[in-house]
Amino acid sequence: MLSSRLRKTPAAMCQERMPVAQEPMPSAPVRYRPAPAQPGDETLWVEQVALPSLAEAVATPFYCYSSAALRQAYDSLSRALAPVDAQICFAVKANSNLSVLRMLAQCGAGADVVSGGELSRALRAGIAAERIVFSGVGKTRDELAQAISCGIAHINVESPAELETISRLSTALGRPARILLRVNPGIDAQTHAKITTGTAESKFGIPEAMIPALYARAQSLPGIRLQGLAMHIGSQILAAAPFRQAFGRLAQLVRALRMDGLAVSRLDLGGGLGMDYGSDTPPDVAGYAAAIADCLTGLDCRLTVEPGRVLVARAGLLLTRVVALKPAPQGCFVIVDAAMNDFMRVALYDAEHRILPVRRRPGAAVAPCHIAGPVCESSDVFARNRPLPPLQPGDLLAICDVGAYGAVLASTYNARPLVPELLVDGGRYAVVRQRQSLEQALSYEPLAPWL
Repeated sequence: MLSSRLRKTPAAMCQERMPVAQEPMPSAPVRYRPAPAQPGDETLWVEQVALPSLAEAVATPFYCYSSAALRQAYDSLSRALAPVDAQICFAVKANSNLSVLRMLAQCGAGADVVSGGELSRALRAGIAAERIVFSGVGKTRDELAQAISCGIAHINVESPAELETISRLSTALGRPARILLRVNPGIDAQTHAKITTGTAESKFGIPEAMIPALYARAQSLPGIRLQGLAMHIGSQILAAAPFRQAFGRLAQLVRALRMDGLAVSRLDLGGGLGMDYGSDTPPDVAGYAAAIADCLTGLDCRLTVEPGRVLVARAGLLLTRVVALKPAPQGCFVIVDAAMNDFMRVALYDAEHRILPVRRRPGAAVAPCHIAGPVCESSDVFARNRPLPPLQPGDLLAICDVGAYGAVLASTYNARPLVPELLVDGGRYAVVRQRQSLEQALSYEPLAPWL
């Protein structure tokens, strides 16, 4: 059953905030350990690295990813999907850091990309072209030509016009293009309105009623190697029921196409499997795998899935430092050096994330406070009425579960340079994206020669 939170409208979600667990979850990459220099206190660690030591070496704010959490998430999903033999292609839009992509590639992942830039990143990270799929509703001619020339696994076609463009490009390049037609099944996955992609009102995919005629057309076009169908109904889906409904519809469509004498050998099931951010029901991974097996076994199709956040969200945190305290009519504003330009999910999706003090004294009294950034926008607030122990300027806070749609959504709003990304592996760490300097940012803006 879908959680009551998922059935609410975005407005209702804004008005009725649910409590967020303040303790790290069992599978979280962060743990508290005793702080020897301060008896009775505890310090937050990522694997074998203390967060205060990272803050001394790399100025806040910065993202930090756990290698162990990345491997654990991939292994868990891979084991669940083993009975259906589905190729896992990581949704690069969730986290496009080259080191993260390289780690997932070493685990066995391919890549699902939605731009030419993401395709280049996947290739640079060492993911073989034949393990890359290209999705997205607005691919340009240059991006399509890049994908065809690379020989990627397949392109998920979004419209009749895109199909015709691919045919012309592949013919001109002298290289056949492997494609799937992306179906829009008109299914509401009961997730947030801004991450729903399978309804009739969505810009994504081809209406199901148009598929038979377009499929027959595609099989006759030059330069096209039509392999099957693709589908993606949305993100942050925690229950198996929407997947079961979608996969059942997909199976019916496959059988109907075959009845018409059309060959179908491959299915791309999209992504969408969600993650427990602390106030939701945990994702039904077993139910997801069972839905694939129950609906699609016997079709004799090669299967691809495109998970994103379920693989990387838990692995990341954003470390930030308290800048100032401001009394408020209710509670207190805790102003930190991270801002909405660094981490957009809260402002964009009304998301809630666990926020943990890096140093704490177990049993200490807590009081509600509002965690806010310095950007000149009222929406630059990471949490309201969040119970936390007393804080002082200079204290460190960890915003948790930000490995997905964190750094990739960052901007330079308010002329704030992009922050670093770090990767921890056991007791070692590396800066895997340098902090952007103000001079670097300004160098991309030459003055007009007449000024």
